[in-house]
Amino acid sequence: MSGSSQIQQYLADALSAVVAAGSKKELQDISVKYLGRKGLITSVLKGLKELPIEERKTLGGLSNKAKVELETAIKEATKIFQATEVKEIIDPTLPGIAHRQGALHPITKVIDDMCRSFHGMGFTIARGPDVESDYYNFEALNFLPDHPARDMQDTFYVEGDKMVLRTHTTPVQARTLATSKPPMKIITPGKCYRNEAISTRSHCIFHQVDGFLVDEGVTMSDLKGVLVAFCRDFFGEELKLRFRPSYFPFTEPSAEVDITCFLCKGKGCQLCKYAGWLEILGCGMIDPNVLKFANIDPEKYSGYAFGIGVERIIMLKYRITDIRFFYENDIRFIRQFK
Repeated sequence: MSGSSQIQQYLADALSAVVAAGSKKELQDISVKYLGRKGLITSVLKGLKELPIEERKTLGGLSNKAKVELETAIKEATKIFQATEVKEIIDPTLPGIAHRQGALHPITKVIDDMCRSFHGMGFTIARGPDVESDYYNFEALNFLPDHPARDMQDTFYVEGDKMVLRTHTTPVQARTLATSKPPMKIITPGKCYRNEAISTRSHCIFHQVDGFLVDEGVTMSDLKGVLVAFCRDFFGEELKLRFRPSYFPFTEPSAEVDITCFLCKGKGCQLCKYAGWLEILGCGMIDPNVLKFANIDPEKYSGYAFGIGVERIIMLKYRITDIRFFYENDIRFIRQFK
């Protein structure tokens, strides 16, 4: 068989195969068989260099024409298969795919709510370092080196006995008193650290929102008015409070505040240990020694301070039984506080 007849036979066979093809995969196989690197028509083109020049021109033109014709037939057949493919059916009546939205951590949410409440009463926010000097964490707050109250707080020491992880946010009060002049009305939210065993009721990390006011003529009644307003805003208007005498090194006199149990309304239940009251914060009038450390004249100025444990507030308000839930990053727990 001559070269021209062979090319014509290859083309006829290939075009018949294209017409009979039942898928794009079969068309690809045809293309490889005839037009690939080792394809039948390609082989003819590669052998042209061995033929006389006149025959080479005739057979080369015929081969290129057959190649173009076959490529065109395969391309058109491929378009038909693409047009008839079954596409994914979208039913617009089906419910959409919901994207999960994030939520604030309950600690962040409650701190924001507390700050918003105090901001409405004219307080501004101040923050300080988590790694604090022993001076601001203890001494400037009337914790002398041999003061027995230091034993009340199990401290993480960072560098010998000079730097500590702050055991409360009250050092921000000491720093502010030392660098500002009265009047001042400030809250200090933040993270605290104590070397305590982790259990259902205590953790080595916790959060506080402390607050203080220093001005002329500040009295205990001013403190009570602010705390009553905050507690009723945060827990509800029907809330009742009581102030019990207590002791803190940096306040004198000092008190702890209890609120009526919001579960039993003061009748007594397991949450309040059948007392009808829940302790929520400590407070008092700023000790004159603290003002002296900051070079503020205690004869002219007075002030009050209070400290609120955030996790305790959340546990009481939402009846959470284990403080460890706040730090386990279980998304099922966090989603409850949207």
